[in-house]
Amino acid sequence: MTTRRLADEPYVSLETFKRDGSGVKTPVWVAPLDGSLVLFTDGTSYKVKRVRRDPRARVAPCDVRGGITGDWVDGTCSVVDDPAREARAYDALYAKYGLQMRAIDFFSWLFGRIGRRVVLEVMLTDGDG
Repeated sequence: MTTRRLADEPYVSLETFKRDGSGVKTPVWVAPLDGSLVLFTDGTSYKVKRVRRDPRARVAPCDVRGGITGDWVDGTCSVVDDPAREARAYDALYAKYGLQMRAIDFFSWLFGRIGRRVVLEVMLTDGDG
């Protein structure tokens, strides 16, 4: 499955890997950016800690509850540290999710979590963009 087809999915399961090699799957929103997939998450989450330690990742289309609906695609995942790239990632997410994204922003701001956010970028290794 290509990056574009995965980016068109409403939800994608992101699998990151623990030290023992076992995977942890999380349903996330993704948007396309320059041939990769971008997403946001709480910077204090274990997902981010796993990605910082081991960049291996897999993604597959899924439903809102994480039920896999397509094939897995291997890739690498990293934390976006460049503020300009982070801004472009948020622009891509706003373009795709619109009011849903703004509602999430509002509640993240309301509960003081918006400042903990980070953007993750997934580059697929066997997709064709």
